[in-house]
Amino acid sequence: MLAPRKIDGNEIYFTTNTSSNKVKQYLANNKACIYFYKRGKFKYQGVSVIGEMQVCTDQATKEEIWRFGDKMFYKQGVTDPDYCVLKFRGITAEYYCDFKTETIEL
Repeated sequence: MLAPRKIDGNEIYFTTNTSSNKVKQYLANNKACIYFYKRGKFKYQGVSVIGEMQVCTDQATKEEIWRFGDKMFYKQGVTDPDYCVLKFRGITAEYYCDFKTETIEL
């Protein structure tokens, strides 16, 4: 799975292969967690976001998220049946910094 393509409020969009195991898992159980971090010289920050993942195969969503270089991964282009978009909707987040955590409802 590639880095997020779009972040809109508590919705985060990724691209992946429709044939991947993670797509099969999300179709069976849409619960998901994603983690972002920044590691500096003296400080580590991280956020774990818990939510739900939706597998989007509709053409409008695929076109919205598509980038020119994606053809390297999806030979048939934006209409490739093995190209899909994962839309994550965050519900809660846990932020970590300086040995402290803070829970945030999204």
